[in-house]
Amino acid sequence: MSTILNGFLLMFTPQKAWQNIADDNPGAAKVLLTHTIPFAVIPALCWYIGVTQYGWDVAGETMRLTPESALPMCIMFFLACVGGVVFLALMVQWMSETYGDKANFSQAATLISYTATPFFVAGLLGLYPVLWLDITLGVAVACYCIYLLYAGVAPVMHVVQERGFLYASAVFAVALVSFVGLLTVTVLLWDFGPAPEYTY
Repeated sequence: MSTILNGFLLMFTPQKAWQNIADDNPGAAKVLLTHTIPFAVIPALCWYIGVTQYGWDVAGETMRLTPESALPMCIMFFLACVGGVVFLALMVQWMSETYGDKANFSQAATLISYTATPFFVAGLLGLYPVLWLDITLGVAVACYCIYLLYAGVAPVMHVVQERGFLYASAVFAVALVSFVGLLTVTVLLWDFGPAPEYTY
C-alpha cells in the first residue's frame, strides 16, 4: 500500500493503518521522499497562500505579508518540518535499546513521519487563516498526534505494549523539548533573519 494512502488511513483507522505500515516496513528513503516531504509541503504552501492572499483579521483590519517576505519564512518552515522529523527519528532510534531491541532508522523515521500526518494535513487551514479556529483545531490535532504516537510505537518499533507506553512517553518528552527549542530558534530568526513585511 502506498505511503500516502497509509498516511490518510492513519487519520481514520489508526490501529489497522499502523499494522499495515509495520507490515510494509518501508525504508527511510521511501518514507522521507514519498511521505514526509510531500506532506510537509502542505502547510508551507497553504500558509504562504493564506498569509499573502487573504491575511488575517486584527481589530477589524486585514493584515497580509508581502510575497517576498513570506517566501523565505515558508521555506524555512518546510525545512523545519522535515528536519524535525529526521531529528526526532534519530532520537527514537537512539532510545530504542532502552525499551527493546536496537531499532533501525527506517523504523524510527516511519513512526515519526506518520505520527506527524495530522499536523501536516492540518496545514490546509493556512489557506484562509482564522486565528481562533486555527488555535482550537491545532490543539485537537496535537492531541491526536499524541494518540497516534502511543498507538504506533508498539507495532512499528516491535516492542511489547507495556514498554511501548514508556517508550512513547519518552519520545513525547523529547518532542516537547524540541518544540520549545524550535520556538526559541524561530524567535531568534524573527529578530536576526528575514523580517516579515506587512501590507494592509
